[in-house]
Amino acid sequence: MSQPRGLRRVLTTIDTSAVLIGITIGAGIFAVPQQIALNMSSFNQIIWLWVGCGALAFVGYLIYAELGTRLPVTGGEYVYINRAFGPLAGFIFGWAQIFIIRSSPLAGLSLVAVAYFEFFVDLLPWQETVLALCIIAALCYLNYTGIQYAKVYQNFSTVVKVGGLLLLVIIGLVALPGSESKLGETAASQSRLGFTGSIADTILLILFTLVGWERLGYAAGEMKDPNRSLPRALMLGFVVVFVIYLATNFVYHNTLGLETIRETNRVGADLATVLLGPIGAGAFAILVIISATGSLNGTILAAPRVYYAMAKDRLFFRWLNYVHPTYRTPSRAVLLQCGWGAVILLVRGSFEAIATGMVFVILIFYAVTTAALFVLRYRKVGEGNVLFKVPGYPVLPALYLVLLLTLILVRGVLDWQQSLIDLSFVLSGIPAAAYFFWRRRVNAHES
Repeated sequence: MSQPRGLRRVLTTIDTSAVLIGITIGAGIFAVPQQIALNMSSFNQIIWLWVGCGALAFVGYLIYAELGTRLPVTGGEYVYINRAFGPLAGFIFGWAQIFIIRSSPLAGLSLVAVAYFEFFVDLLPWQETVLALCIIAALCYLNYTGIQYAKVYQNFSTVVKVGGLLLLVIIGLVALPGSESKLGETAASQSRLGFTGSIADTILLILFTLVGWERLGYAAGEMKDPNRSLPRALMLGFVVVFVIYLATNFVYHNTLGLETIRETNRVGADLATVLLGPIGAGAFAILVIISATGSLNGTILAAPRVYYAMAKDRLFFRWLNYVHPTYRTPSRAVLLQCGWGAVILLVRGSFEAIATGMVFVILIFYAVTTAALFVLRYRKVGEGNVLFKVPGYPVLPALYLVLLLTLILVRGVLDWQQSLIDLSFVLSGIPAAAYFFWRRRVNAHES
């Protein structure tokens, strides 16, 4: 049987929005409120930082919307960086994707799902690991056998997690008149990083919950009309996610208060217990399981397209340039993504260890991608395709780039040892690139 020409274009604007929402609303909104409460001294400080980070993220959405219409092909950031700065920069981005940025969430989110599964059944440590591996394997199979099946679960999990969070928020808001508000609680920051360090750490935590928009471009080659679908999905996805996050934080602090949030690492379940009792806490545990696995599924759906695109450019293992003859998926790239995620799970073992450094590395490539926008505009790359352009250019994206570089610098200074470790994962791609470039030259010479 001959191999099909390419990936199947089946994703609509709604499907694409569901991918973004499903990836973004993962474990972050359930995991970071405690640390944010420890860093800051009042709800007012926290909510203003959320608003500021939302504005920062929105500019990122605008930038990626334009880049996605300029180059509406499979690969996302890899394609943008490659076209702007050459194959070496594109390769290092793809290398970082598989070794730290996109494989780590597979391990971390599977562990979050297992932790909430233990609300119902106690497990031994080895059983936790086996169940986490089974979750990765099940979602790997789903994405291997067809994007149409993966998108069904993505849409389902997105509806469940958004509906569940909205229901919890609505119940919390309805209960407001008869409850005593705890929004005014204040307490001294418990962070050891100082005022500037606490703010920087909080910003990184909030951005951790908001990342996800960059992955839509990975699957542009499977969108029915990427020039229109991508910008619309980015705007719709941002509005839905950010409104839910602001409302959720409001209900968390109004119902539980700053001190209670500081003392729990399961703030959502505690909120559900207060509002709905033990049955509500059990329902919320199921919600988090679906939410975490939905985000995991979205990552498996999107990220392997980067490795597939790199292989097509002969900048990665040639066997990854493969579309399954029956399922029409980049099946080998999916297997690579899930396999390395399983390795990270076995080696590092805890959510905290797995998540360390992810945001730092992601911010570096956000900055590189923003710089790519300036280069591609100057060169008029894809000018005929552009249906959306960033408003306020060049001031708005330049300000965004400066803020990103500031965050990277602050984190690098405050935690230089961990930053060096994170950078080592990225820079290890340089010798690997030398090998692949050499092999490509040899193959070109032989042919």
